[in-house]
Amino acid sequence: MIIPPSDNDTICAIATPPGVGGIAVIRISGFEAIETAQKLWNGKSLTRSQTHTAHLGRIIDPVTGETIDEAVATVYRAPRSFTGQDTVELSIHGSRWLQSHILGLLTSQPGTRLAEPGEFTRRAFVNGRIDLTQAEAVADLIGSRSQAAARLAISQMRGAVSQRLASLRQQLIDLSALLELELDFSEEDVEFADRSKLVQTGRYIRDEIASLLGSFSAGQAMKNGIPVAIVGATNAGKSSLLNALLGDNRAIVSDIHGTTRDIIEDTLHLGGYEFRLMDTAGLRKTDDTIEALGIERTRKAAESAAILLIVVDATAPLPDLSQMPSAPHTILLLNKTDLPGAVTNADTADGTTVISISAKTGTGLDMLRQSLVNVVAQADADSAGETLITNRRHADALAEALAATEDPLAALDMGLSGDLVAQHLRLTLHHLGTITGAITTPDILATIFSRFCIGK
Repeated sequence: MIIPPSDNDTICAIATPPGVGGIAVIRISGFEAIETAQKLWNGKSLTRSQTHTAHLGRIIDPVTGETIDEAVATVYRAPRSFTGQDTVELSIHGSRWLQSHILGLLTSQPGTRLAEPGEFTRRAFVNGRIDLTQAEAVADLIGSRSQAAARLAISQMRGAVSQRLASLRQQLIDLSALLELELDFSEEDVEFADRSKLVQTGRYIRDEIASLLGSFSAGQAMKNGIPVAIVGATNAGKSSLLNALLGDNRAIVSDIHGTTRDIIEDTLHLGGYEFRLMDTAGLRKTDDTIEALGIERTRKAAESAAILLIVVDATAPLPDLSQMPSAPHTILLLNKTDLPGAVTNADTADGTTVISISAKTGTGLDMLRQSLVNVVAQADADSAGETLITNRRHADALAEALAATEDPLAALDMGLSGDLVAQHLRLTLHHLGTITGAITTPDILATIFSRFCIGK
């Protein structure tokens, strides 16, 4: 059995990225954090300093008195710190040797050890500074690869998901309380809860949970990159388009039909958003087993895409677009417009956006880039003020909660007794509680915080 580390220990770790830099930050947290840092400190007394104050001084070897480095110590006193415990952050020069040596001096002090991955954030959760959704948002912010992803993570750090779930849980608790009260007076045949109102409130809660769950796809796209599938017939110029957008020869370009047989994926950053571009196998009839597998993957990639770029050869007859895959947003690209006889416009029955481009010369690519940004920015604006779910764990718990809400609604509709309804409501409460950490287990915590870096 693995024994979890003690929260009574003083922990320390490098909080900045590994390697050489101008500055490195060593974070120390625990009941004896300030006293531990003071043993290495020559300057204004840290033990007498006010919270949220920074002090210039020297770090010394407590045994020899030798000066190790000049540094800045920032003091945060409990409970007004990230972890909810006394915390000191030492800003030192970024030498690898200095970082290692100072950590060694700290861990040589009794009761002080290196932090486990995510232990600072776990202590913040345990001490009630944040809930689990906010803790996971910390990891998401650290790992964010675009402005949109960072903005979403900050919103969740500030409690966007927590507040929405807290409201739902409170309404469930209120319903349960009324039903439990009825049970206490069951012999007197009293109903404290109006059944029609219970049904109305239950349906509202179900719809809210369904709305949150439904936002997972959009949240994942914002967090991990908006999926964009590039599809079309062979030799339409899909791989050339990918290379042109990326400014790199990422995909092999050839006049031979069926050159691309698997999905080639790369990322593109535009307008604060990250796009996951997927170059796919050309769509055509083929007896080649391997190419046929690639075409099947093309169709699956198109189904998962938020934006579909249909590339056609503008010098050839336009294909039947009704036979092409579909997506929430589709852009028809008339490629090879630099060649004689190329058409530069096309009518689409459904009003699909049409852009004339040349992947070879770059004509129209700026318009395409702006169109991609416009599509996502509009969707972003439409969802402004809404809570987006970005975490698979949250989505799974919401799915469980949504399924659980159907039972109490059915029980209410059938006029079943309050004790059965209350039991179903408690199950919904349980699933919602696992998201924020109101209900949790050591295994869940270990899984969540193991994904964190050491210094966070």
